[in-house]
Amino acid sequence: DRKIDLGDRSPQAQKFPLDTGRLRRVIELAAEKSGWAKKKPAKGRALGLAAHSSFLAYIAAVVEAEVDEPGRVRLPRVDFAVDTGQVINPDRVRSQFEGAAVFGASLALMGEITAAGGEIKQSNFHDYPVARINEAPLETHVHLVASQEPPAGVGEPGVPPIAPALCNAIFAATGQRIRDLPIRKHKLA
Repeated sequence: DRKIDLGDRSPQAQKFPLDTGRLRRVIELAAEKSGWAKKKPAKGRALGLAAHSSFLAYIAAVVEAEVDEPGRVRLPRVDFAVDTGQVINPDRVRSQFEGAAVFGASLALMGEITAAGGEIKQSNFHDYPVARINEAPLETHVHLVASQEPPAGVGEPGVPPIAPALCNAIFAATGQRIRDLPIRKHKLA
């Protein structure tokens, strides 16, 4: 059976249990489309993968990371495989995931909320950065899975797999594990 009961007794979870077949399909598609099996990693460059399910959608992301000699991280490419059930507007879905790649990269690379004296120190984008064009993924490819499942969420599900996929790529490229974020706190050189 491809459906897993996670013990959640909510009506939503009972009606839509975790479908490991759909999860496997997005993982396989993301790996295939990213060239996972064919790419020979260059020095300081590698791929990382992460997958998850949320809002009834199944998402896998492969992030290609490049870490140069001084330890700067670049993201040449992100490949998403997306099963959001029946897709009503494919362009809207793709644009949501393109934005998720930038936002996910922002969170992973530099996103940090700090507090001092009982107050949050960040107040806006001048002191809470979002990836600029030279820090965002250079290419984002969104591969949609044809599905007859009910339409699912596309706004948030693209963000969560970016950080773990990026951290996996950094480990593959450098041998260094990132165990806390943001990545900018770590010396990768």
